[in-house]
Amino acid sequence: MNWQTIFESALPYHEFLKKHGNETQRARWAAVYEQVRLSDRQRLLLGGFAREMNVLVLTGAWCGDCVNQCPSMEHIANASPKIRLRFIDRDVDHALREALAINLGHRVPVMVMLSEDFAEVSRYGERTLSAYRRMAAEGLGPACPVGVRPPEGDHLVAITQEWLDEIERAQLLLRLSHRLRERHGD
Repeated sequence: MNWQTIFESALPYHEFLKKHGNETQRARWAAVYEQVRLSDRQRLLLGGFAREMNVLVLTGAWCGDCVNQCPSMEHIANASPKIRLRFIDRDVDHALREALAINLGHRVPVMVMLSEDFAEVSRYGERTLSAYRRMAAEGLGPACPVGVRPPEGDHLVAITQEWLDEIERAQLLLRLSHRLRERHGD
């Protein structure tokens, strides 16, 4: 995959929603976005990132899981000058959709973390562990929530932390990369 070309065709958060979301979908995303809060510890961690990261999210404005997770990703990216975050609609690039299939399904959101020079570092998606635990606890409910009701406080905190954990993991992979340490002299 030419990650740089794909990344450059993707859109920042608000532009993605403007292009791909209808009024109702944008309102749902906005409701979750307003609930997300990063702790001081999380902001400190993100502010300490040393390596540039390009983060691409395959998503859909219509997807309930995306409604409940992507706003956290935007908050995380806004807290770090080292993260460039872009979103691409799952149904726009069919080759990308196939390449990022999970369990042979076209699931979203899927995050691809890329180095400053667009080497793939890590992938993560489509639901966090806490989301799966919640679904299992509720009796293995519907396969795809519709995003009508935003996640409740503790669940949203867990979702945000799990996405942050994956981004931190990728940052550490970048920070400890022999190739990048040689490039940056550190």
